[in-house]
Amino acid sequence: MPDSSSGTGNLWIVFALMTVASWGLYGVFLHMGQMGMGDPVNGRYKAFLMVGVAYMGIAVVLPACFLLANGASWSMPVAGWKWSLIAGTVGAIGAFCVLLAFGAKGHPAVVMSIIFAGAPIVNAIVAISLHPPEGGFGGLRWQFLVGIGLAALGGTLVTLYKPNPTAAKAPAMTIDSSADLPR
Repeated sequence: MPDSSSGTGNLWIVFALMTVASWGLYGVFLHMGQMGMGDPVNGRYKAFLMVGVAYMGIAVVLPACFLLANGASWSMPVAGWKWSLIAGTVGAIGAFCVLLAFGAKGHPAVVMSIIFAGAPIVNAIVAISLHPPEGGFGGLRWQFLVGIGLAALGGTLVTLYKPNPTAAKAPAMTIDSSADLPR
């Protein structure tokens, strides 16, 4: 895996956009998995179990292979592994709550719109609380505040005005004209 932290390139944008695509598909595919389980009561738990299997392969095996390939030290300071476990925990809780929202009749487009509009707001608030800007909170630029407002407005508008899927049409009735012919 290339280390883009030392370069001045824009590879990080590619990875960020890949994350947008992956997480944008996550809710739709997760809902399809839940429905595909054919179990209205426990399908969401089965789907989440399979998400965990995927995480095992991608989030455990791949990093371990990269660490081994790079000859990295397996020393992990407490602060590093503690915060990483907390991050994994809140990520897993969030993923599980997505399924619970679907199970409570939340439509995937609405649920994911709320999540993806709300998460950057939470991220911004927590980040500026942990690392306040120069001049304190009064030093926040108006563009930042408008951006927060637009994110909230965007999530609200998508939630309120999402397009409804087209209703399934009943099969056309066919008339067998040979059935009415005299014999």
